[in-house]
Amino acid sequence: MNTQNVLEDIKVSVKLKLASLWASFMFLYIYVDYFALYMPNKIDDILKGKVFVFQITQGFLLAALVSVTIPVLMIFLSVALRANVNRWLNIIIAAVYIPYTLFNLAGLAWMHMVFGAVVEVVILCLIIFYAWKWPSQPSV
Repeated sequence: MNTQNVLEDIKVSVKLKLASLWASFMFLYIYVDYFALYMPNKIDDILKGKVFVFQITQGFLLAALVSVTIPVLMIFLSVALRANVNRWLNIIIAAVYIPYTLFNLAGLAWMHMVFGAVVEVVILCLIIFYAWKWPSQPSV
């Protein structure tokens, strides 16, 4: 008789997969911006009130916070919402963030930014894939 141990493997719900992918996306999203602060002259530009071609204003900072808040909320909403709403919200938000992520490569894009954007887009595509392939159950 073969007495090899077989590792236990549990089925992870789509909701937890989506929440985990959004959390992973957020880590990268924040760290790419954080590491950009180490680029030459970045801090000088910030001190002069400019990010890329944008002036740092209250409106700019509010828009930046909103752009971070949406995926942060998706971590919770992916677990909390009903499946049918959850599915479409994940597909729509992830699809909107793909071009937004790629726009962040405009201008001087260093390798860390390109790598981060590629991984972020892969994560967003996985979110769309898992949400699109959400298993159905027979209606009662």
